[in-house]
Order: sequence, then structure tokens, then C-alpha cells
Amino acid sequence: MDTVNPAALSAILGAGAGIGVLLIVAGWRGKTRIRLPRTNRLTRVRAAVTASIGGAAWLITGWPVAAILAAAGAWTLPHILGPDRHHQRQLARVEAIATWTEMLRDTLSAAAGLEQAILATAPLAPDAIRTEVTDLAARIQAGARLPDALHRLADDLADPAADLVVAALVLAAQHQARQLADLLGSLAGAAREQAAMRLRVHAGRARTRTSVRVIVGTTLAFAVALVLLNRPYLSAYDTATGQLMLAGVGLLFGAGIAWLAKIAAVAEPSRVLAPGTTPGRVVERQVTS
Repeated sequence: MDTVNPAALSAILGAGAGIGVLLIVAGWRGKTRIRLPRTNRLTRVRAAVTASIGGAAWLITGWPVAAILAAAGAWTLPHILGPDRHHQRQLARVEAIATWTEMLRDTLSAAAGLEQAILATAPLAPDAIRTEVTDLAARIQAGARLPDALHRLADDLADPAADLVVAALVLAAQHQARQLADLLGSLAGAAREQAAMRLRVHAGRARTRTSVRVIVGTTLAFAVALVLLNRPYLSAYDTATGQLMLAGVGLLFGAGIAWLAKIAAVAEPSRVLAPGTTPGRVVERQVTS
């Protein structure tokens, strides 16, 4: 495997050219017709970058296993080495739920009905949950039953803090619960306390995440330096047996990195408004706790 297979080189270059053409066409069509959702665009770009890195690793080393390992690392490592965007989104969502709950409380205090309060606050909902709340308002305007629309909101938000708020609203819609404004105020306070607790837990795990980044970064830098600066030292991997050994080493490192990432991850609280759960019991459990 000292030389690059011409067929493999042609295939890689052809694939790279094809990906480039597809990205150009997709970008042009996105500007002139319909723009793809941001998540879909990022996924396509991420896939193209991953394929390019895998192809580059194959060209540099001549090892197919190196191409697979490099592509796998390019796909997974940004999540481990980069900032914890998932935690940031979850924290922003909990705070947005608390803010919207307070908006509902204040609107209800002005003697507006529950449906009118939801419709009035939907355009003003915080950015983190505005899409879900706007969809809720659209379903209400389309004639959907309020409890059904609220359950759909809970599924869209998929957050324990949102489940508590939705349970209170469903209870009010079905049984005309009294003092709903006071209850919403208490739930908003509980949501803010939950956001503060998540922030403290995440801060406690920050040192572990930093250690994981250092270990992974050092390992990758050492491997790249060996490939680029001392290739004869790795000549044993040029054989088929060496490729099998490289695959085993890669799997061991991958398992170790996955274990480190699991240690550094912050467990998310489970939802309380699961299918079949009675909203009244959820709210009662929260109030009495």
C-alpha cells in the first residue's frame, strides 16, 4: 500500500467533484427557489466535509481503514470537542418557557380567557419556543380542541418544564381550574429554578469536559504527527494484517472516547407528561413537592 491505487484515486476525485457540483447547484437553487431548513443545510455540509476528510486521509496514507476512521472522527468529534450547544439550547428553552408562562399569567390577570391569552402571547413568545407556540396558536385558530393542541405543544417542546405548564393549562381547559394565574406564576418560578440547577450541574461537569478535550486533542495530534512526520514508523500498517490491526486500534480509541464523552455528558431530566399521564396528578405532584 505504498502507492495510491489509481482506481481509488479516480473514485475519490470523482466523488469530490460530484459533491462540489451538488453543493453549488443546491446553493443556487436555495437562492432562487426554496431555501432548505437550516438543519438540513448543516447536515449536508457536514456530510460533504466528512466525505472530503475521509478521502484526504485515504490519499495521504493509502489506508482504507484510515479513511473510515478519519470520516468517523470528522462526523462525531466536533460534538465532543466543540461547545455543548445542546445544553445551551435546552437552557434557553427552559428560560423561554418560564418567560412565556409569566406572559400567560399576566394576560390572564387582565381577565382574558385561556385561548385568547395563548393567541395574544404567541407572537411575543421568546425566540427559543416561538415556533412551537405559534403552531399551537395556529391549531387553536384552525378549530382544534384546546387540550389536544396543548398536548401537541408538550410533544413539540419535549421538556419537563413545559410538561408542567401544559398540564396546568390542560387542567384549566378541562375543569376551569381556579387561580390559574397564581399556579402559572409558581410554575414559572419552578422553571427558572430548574434552569439554574441545570446551569450549576453543567458548570460542575466543565472540568471533565475540558479533560476530555485535552485527551482527545493530544491523541489526534500525535497520530497526525506520526503520519506526516515519521511515516516509516507506521509502515507495518501498509499490509492487510496491519490494516486489521489499525481497525482494532481505532475501535479501542473510539470506545475510550465514547466512554469519556459519556462521563462528561449531563443527564437530562425525564419528562413528566408521558402519554397516558393525568395532568391533574402532574400538577398536584409539583405543587406538593
